[in-house]
Amino acid sequence: MVQSCTLLVHFDKGTPALANEIKEALEGYDDAAKIDAMKKAIMLLLNGDTIPQLFITIIRYVLPSEDHTVQKLLLLYLEIIEKTDSKGKVLPEMILICQNLRNNLQHPNEYIRGVTLRFLCRLNETEIIEPLIPSILSNLEHRHPFVRRNAVLAVMALYKLPQGELLLDSAPEIIDKLLSTEQDDSTKRNAFLMLFTCAQDRAINYLLTHVDRINDWGEQLQMVVLELIRKVCRTNKGEKGKCIKIIISLLNAPSSAVIYECASTLVSLSSAPTAIRAAATTYCQLLLSQSDNNVKLIVLDRLNELKTSNRDIMVEMIMDVLRALSSPNLDIRRKTIDIALELITPRNIDEVVMMLKKEVVKTQNGEHEKNGEYRQMLVQAIHSCAIKFPEVASTVVHLLMDFLGDTNVASAMDVVVFVREIIETNPKLRVSIVTRLLDTFNQIRAARVCSCALWIIGEYCLSLAEVESGIASIKQCLGDLPFFTPSEEGEGQDTSKSTPLVSSTSVSSRRPAVLADGTYATQSAAVENALLPPTLIQGLQSSTGNLRSLILSGDFFLGAVIACTLTKLILRLEEVQTSKVEVNKATTQALLIMVAILQLGQSSVLPHPIDNDSHDRIVLCIRLLFNTGGEVGKIWLQSCRQSFVKMLSDKQRRETEEIKAKAQISNAQPDDLIDFYHLKSRKGMSQLELEDEVQDDLKRATGEFTKDAHDANKLNRILQLTGFSDPVYAEAYVTVNHYDIVLDITVINRTKETLQNLCLELATMGDLKLVERPQNYTLAPESSKQIKANIKVSSTETGVIFGNIVYETSSNVLERTVIVLNDIHIDIMDYISPASCSDVAFRTMWAEFEWENKVAVNTVIQDQREFLNHILKCTNMKCLTPVSALEGECGFLAANLYAKSIFGEDALVNISIEKQADDKLSGYIRIRSKTQGIALSLGDKITLKQKGGA
Repeated sequence: MVQSCTLLVHFDKGTPALANEIKEALEGYDDAAKIDAMKKAIMLLLNGDTIPQLFITIIRYVLPSEDHTVQKLLLLYLEIIEKTDSKGKVLPEMILICQNLRNNLQHPNEYIRGVTLRFLCRLNETEIIEPLIPSILSNLEHRHPFVRRNAVLAVMALYKLPQGELLLDSAPEIIDKLLSTEQDDSTKRNAFLMLFTCAQDRAINYLLTHVDRINDWGEQLQMVVLELIRKVCRTNKGEKGKCIKIIISLLNAPSSAVIYECASTLVSLSSAPTAIRAAATTYCQLLLSQSDNNVKLIVLDRLNELKTSNRDIMVEMIMDVLRALSSPNLDIRRKTIDIALELITPRNIDEVVMMLKKEVVKTQNGEHEKNGEYRQMLVQAIHSCAIKFPEVASTVVHLLMDFLGDTNVASAMDVVVFVREIIETNPKLRVSIVTRLLDTFNQIRAARVCSCALWIIGEYCLSLAEVESGIASIKQCLGDLPFFTPSEEGEGQDTSKSTPLVSSTSVSSRRPAVLADGTYATQSAAVENALLPPTLIQGLQSSTGNLRSLILSGDFFLGAVIACTLTKLILRLEEVQTSKVEVNKATTQALLIMVAILQLGQSSVLPHPIDNDSHDRIVLCIRLLFNTGGEVGKIWLQSCRQSFVKMLSDKQRRETEEIKAKAQISNAQPDDLIDFYHLKSRKGMSQLELEDEVQDDLKRATGEFTKDAHDANKLNRILQLTGFSDPVYAEAYVTVNHYDIVLDITVINRTKETLQNLCLELATMGDLKLVERPQNYTLAPESSKQIKANIKVSSTETGVIFGNIVYETSSNVLERTVIVLNDIHIDIMDYISPASCSDVAFRTMWAEFEWENKVAVNTVIQDQREFLNHILKCTNMKCLTPVSALEGECGFLAANLYAKSIFGEDALVNISIEKQADDKLSGYIRIRSKTQGIALSLGDKITLKQKGGA
């Protein structure tokens, strides 16, 4: 890594070749053996072995070979061997290869000439190249394009050497003449690149002379032309108008790569609406024509950047952007929808919503397995559109309500949340939404969706017909009462006795759920039908009501929601129904339903009884129906709606604040220059140039041109590496990206002597890796040098970069001076950027990723409270809830504890324990702590095994 390397070959260190074996193979007459030996020699050289004894053998036995592969390997060998001594002079034995190189440059075979010319491009030794100049120039006129294109590259490499202009001062003129007569595209590209690099004025003259034929040039030459245009426009603003015309003409090129580069160049050089519109149109065309998903994602990123700086123009392209939804890739669809949602205006909202509705209808077929997730994205997009523009809600809400019974629970949940918000914000749609919801309620299969739909029915059924229809729908979905008979209960007990603990060990009605703040609670979960008693399986199969099947599966939280909904409907029925008989009849039916749910929860038919929260809630509803007068009824009918309205207003306020925070604020300084557009001369300026001038003036006036140039925060990233009294002063500007760190180091020689072989030696600690070692430099007295170092990041953890500067002085070459640098600490906070996350997204990510340290538990203790007390005693932890108040009768126990002793400060520990079939306890201890590598040992009877990086 000390010297530059132009070749990289995989090397198997397990079976290294011996120098004597390689030498014997090279001295033989078998070309295949020579090829194998040359490959081994090259690999040894690349891995640090010098093997100087092979050089003379290769000159004697390999140099005369006529085999093309051997000659190619010989050139690779000559490329990587050391050609100079410690003082930088060419080794005497290198003169031996000059004659061979001259012979190769005059060889009748085109391949030998071409690879030799390519080899010369990598030589830096003037003494070797100088005798070969006439042969190199003669190859510029060779009949074969392979030779000519490599000869041009050799001339360019020769001209770029430190003394290249003295060796071949007429190189630009020679290449210019060649370019005017050359027909091969690759050779023309290399020749133009040589002029672009070494004689930019000649390249510009050639471009402007042949501007009419630029569309007929090859793709490679057109790419170099675009690179030249970018460079010219940065240095000479006056040429920008001509260059932009060339770029716009290249937008019709057949190559997709050229078109993409043209659009990117247009955006970077011009702010004119015509140019931005042309670039956006080009991006949209690439979005539809390219089949590679990576290309589409890159183009979408460019469109997103355009949206930020030129939103008015991008608004016109919104329908073209939405055509990318035809791609089956979810990432492309998600990014497309995100862009489109920020471009919605009152003029295009109808078209956008119509497009989204068509996509929702397309998801009904089962061709793609991710249709449910895509439908969820579409529902969320339509939800956002309806919030911004309430008038479109009426066109989509009834279509989306058909998906309340979707098998994808997340998609159905988004639909019902959308319906809940629309029915509050659009009072005109209330009647139609309630009617449609009551008609489709029996199709809902998910418990969470049923709960939200029941809340909507209880809050927004206001008229007599709606209230009666709501009660009837709930009764129909619950089926006949009771949910079981006493004889079935006895059979259920017998069944549970014969298989006593199968259901309790396999499925629990309560599981630990993660709350929004990261703590744990218990929640109900559906039990699989296979674990229920046979009588209940028959009841599930015979009943068609969705509420009945969910309640019989053990979801008593839904039962509590049903009780609350019926209570609200009865209370409202008392207000709108004049007949007391009908009110009493409906009240009696509601009470029967609630009592039936309580009986089912307290019976032994189900493996787990009703939880205390649901039981108390249902009992409260029963008591309220027995005494409906007073202020309690008003609280039930009004407070819930008021809380919901307040939640919506808070949500809208937060979104408004986020939009204001994202708004770009540009300020101009009071002493900035003011340009008067109407007083400017328009002679010789096209419409595009005029637009560009106007846009530049507007950006300059609003301060957008200077917003990055005067960023005071950049000064905070400059770190001093050496002291002011050191002979060499160094400071670093640190740029942290997602996957790499760039150190831009400024080194200043503060002495009166020339510093030779100055090298910046860096090393890393942590998950950081130095990509390449900076090379050696020679620093004149009181001069400076900019050195860049790239460091790859393999994980977002805190790391340290340290090192030193080593150099030699001209007065004492033998003594090396070392200056130790200050450490550079890379903080984990540099990788983290603030963002907001909704509760739903938080819970989804928590379920997908492993955020916790889990420790499996195996113990012979059978009582849960005894086990928890033992843990508290052994670990000196403190439980947030008294152990006696924790529920452990139903085979499951969950507790949150604080462990300040062994897990670190304020670590949160969650214990989840269940009974096994043999009455033993098993479960998990989940630890969230700053301390890493936690290991536990809680005594002889309890063993906590590490699992999942505990």
